[in-house]
Amino acid sequence: MKKPLLATALALCATSTAFAADPEPDYTFTGNAGLFSDYRFRGFSQTNLKPAMQGGFDFAHKSGFYLGNWNSNVASELFSGGNLEMDFYGGYKFKYEDFAFDVGGLYYYYPGSKLNGSTIDNFELYGAVGWGPFTLKYSHGMTDFFGTPNSKNNYYLDLGAAFDLGNGWGANAHVGYQKLKNDATGLGHYVDYKAGVTKDLDGWILGLSLVTTSKKDWVITNKGKNAGRFGAVLGLSKAF
Repeated sequence: MKKPLLATALALCATSTAFAADPEPDYTFTGNAGLFSDYRFRGFSQTNLKPAMQGGFDFAHKSGFYLGNWNSNVASELFSGGNLEMDFYGGYKFKYEDFAFDVGGLYYYYPGSKLNGSTIDNFELYGAVGWGPFTLKYSHGMTDFFGTPNSKNNYYLDLGAAFDLGNGWGANAHVGYQKLKNDATGLGHYVDYKAGVTKDLDGWILGLSLVTTSKKDWVITNKGKNAGRFGAVLGLSKAF
């Protein structure tokens, strides 16, 4: 049976009113927190292959501009007395046709650390483009690479992919290439790899990733183990 015209018109008005009452917010403020069995940065453990608590906050404006902070514990043996990493970043995101773009800057800070009389830090500019499940990101070091002498203009190229498998399941993969210029440590360059799966448990994300690098012994843990060796990272996180 067709609805009477008056009833249909009233329903359409009510629907329009409902949509009008819920406009896009000018900005959003979100947070995240998680517990992980290890903290791997570009393939290398930052916690001596031990667990890490991580979390941060993000502010995003509907224009595309954003600011954020992210934090994690790190091993003081690897960061000259510093046991906390604090990241501060900001940038601009926009879309063009089927592509998503992201440009910005990221500052790494390790309070309490001391290397050659200065606190360890690092600053990078980055640009990324996404298409479907794939993202390509380039990061350019504007400072010495975490205190490594004469290593400005280092860069990192990151190709990642994330797939929605349905029913709360996801899969992801990543390959990255790190290049250091004038590197006195002898690292020069290396490749890191990651592949993982995730499961959404009522808003909690359970994840398992396999990680390794092409130069596993560049960083050595305080137990004499290779920080870039093949390993599994288990994590549980939540955004709020």
